[in-house]
Amino acid sequence: MKKWLIVLAGVLMSFTLAACGSKSVATTNGGKITESAYYSSLKSTSSGKQVLQQMILNKVLEKQYGKKVKDSQVNKAFNKYKKQYGSSFNAVLQQNGMTASQLKDSIRSNLLLQQAVRDNTKFTDAQLKKQFKSYQPKVTVNQILVSKKSTAEKVIKELKAGKSFSSLAKKYSTDTATKNKGGRISPFDNTNTSLDSNFKKAAFKLKNGEYTKTPVKTQYGYQVIQMVNHPAKGTYKDHESELKTQLVDKRLADSDTLHSVVSKVLKKGNVTIQDKDLQNVLSDYLSSSSKKK
Repeated sequence: MKKWLIVLAGVLMSFTLAACGSKSVATTNGGKITESAYYSSLKSTSSGKQVLQQMILNKVLEKQYGKKVKDSQVNKAFNKYKKQYGSSFNAVLQQNGMTASQLKDSIRSNLLLQQAVRDNTKFTDAQLKKQFKSYQPKVTVNQILVSKKSTAEKVIKELKAGKSFSSLAKKYSTDTATKNKGGRISPFDNTNTSLDSNFKKAAFKLKNGEYTKTPVKTQYGYQVIQMVNHPAKGTYKDHESELKTQLVDKRLADSDTLHSVVSKVLKKGNVTIQDKDLQNVLSDYLSSSSKKK
């Protein structure tokens, strides 16, 4: 799992950076470590400051956009991760130092930030039309993965002879996750980043019922693709909401745009830092926001 969410430092931790006192967080035969000592040490580190930035951002995002992000959206994204990683889901969580609850918090933070970017973006017809050129609706395909080009050519020859795609997937495919399902993979559109670009390019050219007449070389080997459902693309007006989401995702990946939006959100949040040692923790965002006014 390369990236769980796109937010400031991309860190979500369960520290409470307030109301610290003399209560011990750890004891040793050399003495105890108090909450106040731990807090003082933590706040002087870059990671501690990033956590505070994240916590502040989450608070103001929740206040400004919380009503626009539904629990059903969070659960849908969470279940998508679970399905993607299957039986290794819990192991992947552990590798990332997260619990299921923290992942849901991270997903919500990301959706809130996405909403902030959307609300701070003006969409023009020209932008939507340009995005529509690369747009593809979600397609459903079957695929057979093999290691050798000659094997893929053999599969295609048998398809031409009338053999069913499902039986050939079961016989030849090295993809254990799909071979017994007729080679079926999850629907995908032009924004999918997990599939090989050559695979997507070849798939989008197919009409319903068609299969690739030559092997498709990908990073995984050679693949034969069969189109199950390729919806009509329609006009850009038919997919305006999806196109806006794709444009928002592009802006989320742009650091300058993200910085600008976060600055606006924090400025609107009327943030006050009580701890004098942390007075400048948001200065990069708030000062840049002021300069742009």
